[in-house]
Amino acid sequence: MKKTKKILALALSAVLAMASLTACGKNDKKDSKSSSKKTKVIEINLTDEEYAFGVDKTQPELLEEVNSFIEEIKNDGTFDEICNHYFGDGEPVGVTSATLDESKDQLVVATNAAFEPFEYTQGDAYYGIDMEIAEALAKKLGKELVIQNMDFDAVCLSVGQQKCDIAMAGLTVKPEREEYVTFSSTYYSASQKLIVKEDNTEFDNCADAAAIEKILSEKGSDVKVGVQNGTTGQFYCEGDEEWGFAGFKMETVGYKNGSLAVQDLVNGNIDYVVIDSAPAKCITESINKMQ
Repeated sequence: MKKTKKILALALSAVLAMASLTACGKNDKKDSKSSSKKTKVIEINLTDEEYAFGVDKTQPELLEEVNSFIEEIKNDGTFDEICNHYFGDGEPVGVTSATLDESKDQLVVATNAAFEPFEYTQGDAYYGIDMEIAEALAKKLGKELVIQNMDFDAVCLSVGQQKCDIAMAGLTVKPEREEYVTFSSTYYSASQKLIVKEDNTEFDNCADAAAIEKILSEKGSDVKVGVQNGTTGQFYCEGDEEWGFAGFKMETVGYKNGSLAVQDLVNGNIDYVVIDSAPAKCITESINKMQ
């Protein structure tokens, strides 16, 4: 009888041990899955760019006022204070758009409010560095602010067609855009950065952009890289002679905004994302919090 009990006890211990191992295996799998759903930014600048505002070509007086205003807010600390709302310990300030009314004296701003921290929405309010500058500019000019939110590809075009007065959308100064707008003085230095899945280690030993580009140049058309349509990231990946971008053999997949591209990376539909550095940081942090 004692021998039987001993056998039963050993059998029970074995079952419990197997259950314990199975449980651990499930937890490990879950943790691994959670990790693979997160992303990271490779902290190496792939490009060097300058942001400016695109002003209606038929309004040279507005261009003068904008340039004077940029110089003013840089000198008096206003620009640094606005940036601190998004890069420091300050609080972002919501901006409200008036309704377009041609009978009123209004400053009509074209933007693509999906480019945090430069322009984005929360509820009915606009937020971002460009949006706070737009509000301050309108106040300086004594005009009512109207914000027109549209696809990035349409921002400069809308100004070129005199539907809007100024484009404020994290715009990189680029000669081909001067067909539609006159660029103001630059106000922000930017760059493109690469986003990968958190467990990707292939760029860990890269010390500069050339090292990253060497790895990317070896990828074939079976590899996909996501970009926001019409942005420098697209020109960088597809190639652009004006800027000296050689481009890559990878398939470039365009999205309306960077968040959609990073979400597709998380979902495993693309392999990399290339977007502007500040939005890259904001988007990865936001999406990682949701995983």
